[in-house]
This record gives sequence, C-alpha cells and structure tokens, in this order.
Amino acid sequence: MASDLELDTLLSDEGKRVIACCGSGGVGKTTTAAALALRAAERHGRRTVVLTIDPAHRLAQSLGMEALDNTPRPVDGLEGGSLDAMMLDMKRTFDDVVASHTTPDRAAEIFANPFYQAVSSTFSGTQEYMAMEKLGQLRASGRWDLIVLDTPPSRSALDFLDAPARLARFLDGRIIRLLSASTPGSRRSMLSLMGASAAVFTRVFNKILGGHLLTDVAEFTASLEDTFGGFRKRAEATFRALQGDQTSFLVVATPEPAAINEAVYFSRRLTEERMPLDGMILNRLTPVGASLPAERALGAAAALEEDDPDSPVAAALRTHADLARRRASEQRVAARYGAACPDIPQAWLPTLGAEVVDLEGLRDFGATAAGAAAAA
Repeated sequence: MASDLELDTLLSDEGKRVIACCGSGGVGKTTTAAALALRAAERHGRRTVVLTIDPAHRLAQSLGMEALDNTPRPVDGLEGGSLDAMMLDMKRTFDDVVASHTTPDRAAEIFANPFYQAVSSTFSGTQEYMAMEKLGQLRASGRWDLIVLDTPPSRSALDFLDAPARLARFLDGRIIRLLSASTPGSRRSMLSLMGASAAVFTRVFNKILGGHLLTDVAEFTASLEDTFGGFRKRAEATFRALQGDQTSFLVVATPEPAAINEAVYFSRRLTEERMPLDGMILNRLTPVGASLPAERALGAAAALEEDDPDSPVAAALRTHADLARRRASEQRVAARYGAACPDIPQAWLPTLGAEVVDLEGLRDFGATAAGAAAAA
C-alpha cells in the first residue's frame, strides 16, 4: 500500500525551490497548484510565486485577480506570507529574452523578421521552451523561496523536459547550418556557392511556402545565432536544476481510467528522466460519511421499507449505498496507479462541497490536501 503524501512537510522544506504540478486536463491541477502556493505562503511563511502555463483564467479568478500576465503580480487578501501569481505569455517571454541578450538594433531586426514573428507566436514547441526559460528566470531572480508551476493540461505538460534537446537538434541540424550560411552578404553564403541553381532553389522554395520565406529564415537564424546559444545553455541549466533535490514533481489525477492512465504515463516519464517525483494527488473522490458497506445499507433499507415504504431513513440508506458503490469503484480505478507506481506517496482528496472560486476555497482545499491520506 502506498505511503501518505506529507504535503505540509514538502511545502515547509526550505530546500525546495520548485514544485511542478503535472496531469491531464480537467483533474483540478490549476486549483491544486494555487492552493499549495497559498498554503506555502500563509501557513509556512514562504515567499511564493505560482506560474500557470494553462491559458484558462481559473487561477486568476480563484486568487481574486481580474487577469494574469507575464509579470508576477501580488495576491491581495492573504492571512500572512507573500504570494505572487502570473501566466506565461510565450511571445512576451521570447521578446524579453531577445531584447536582454542582444543590442537594440539587432533586437529590432529580429522583431521585424516575419519568420521570428511566426516562431515566437505559433511555432510548435515554443510554449514549452519559453516555459523552461521563464522558470529559469524566476529561479535566477532570487525573489522567491518557492515557485509552484502549473503545467499545460495535456501530455505536452512534460514537453518542456525535451526543450533543451529539441533546441540543440534544431540549432545543430544541417538545414539550420545551411540557412545560417545563406544570409545575403555572407562570404560563406551557401546560396552563392550554389551559383545559378540558387535562384531556381529560391523560386521553388518561395512558390511552395510563400514569398521571401527562405530569406527571412536565413536572416533569422543568422541574427539569432549567438542568442540561441544562450537560450540553449540556460535551458540545459534549468533542466539540470529540475533533476536536483530543490525540485519536486507532483502528479495530479482523478479516479477515472483515462486520468489514472495519464498519471501513470507522467510518473514513468518523470522517473525515466530522473526527475524527483514526490507524490500523486488524487482529486474528487466521492465522499462517504460512514463506513457502512453498500450491501448492509441496502439490506437495512429493505427491512425498513417493509413497515414503511416511504421511510426517509430507508431513502437515506439507499443514497448512502449508491455513494459507497461509487466510492468503491473509484478506489478500484485509483488502485491501478498504486500497482503501477507502488513507491510513490499519495494523497486522496474528496470532492469539495462547492467549487473553488476564491481564496477561502483555496484555503479549504489546501487544508484538505495537507490532511489527506493515501486511501480512505
């Protein structure tokens, strides 16, 4: 049987600087991240920032804020401690990094490049890489004792782990090296070396992908050559930090087959990457007020109904039996995680009576999570 996840011990550990919440969509991951960040600030006095990569606005609403952006904003109404919140803006993060690692003139050239505009806004993998970059910035600033990271609501939640390797392959790839050498005016211009065939190549390329794209890509890769190298080094440093003792990963799930399967996937992937996986939080278990088994409840209800078919006690017993059966089914589903990942501590949380929409709801959620056991 899995051991209990001691969340207060984790949140109060001054050696922990990053807690990353992973999980599929719809499992309460954003609420979990916000509640843990709030509890770390209020109960344990840690200077905390919560960063969400989920574009939904639930985090801002529950923290009593109209909106979140790429800048950490203080949360008002705390009962002690310090808490900031922000939401990743990948375009803004990309622009800030470029501006801070090159000259103003070079930055203006990069910003005006159509290919850069596409890469920084819509290119596959940019969000995950910028998440790594932003996390590195927050760690390097030294402003916070603890960073709580709410990852995207899908399997891409772990794509940021691949960001340094993907970037290295991109920069070291044959096509990028060719394009970097193809900037107009370069003494080693690949297109110049190709001679007459270059014009044909360029016309075909532009006909397929749009006018001047080849030139845009070549200029972009050349102007970002030095800056990209810095990106890669910082991403690799952040990746190594995520593997260290200062980081904890928590997998969040619900007692549904698809969510448990995703939780197992996340856990195995984190283990393969040698990331410190410290626990699994199981949300939204059906609450059952008493330990009376469903079969006994139904038997008692049937006996009462023999004397009074409309017995309110019998009706209550049947409702209890339905809840007990549902809870038993959820426990069987959740047990699959323990079977696949027996060494990972767990905390099982019942469904709360109301939706979490404010700080008080987050406090209740955090208190429930901190007191939860591996099974109930």
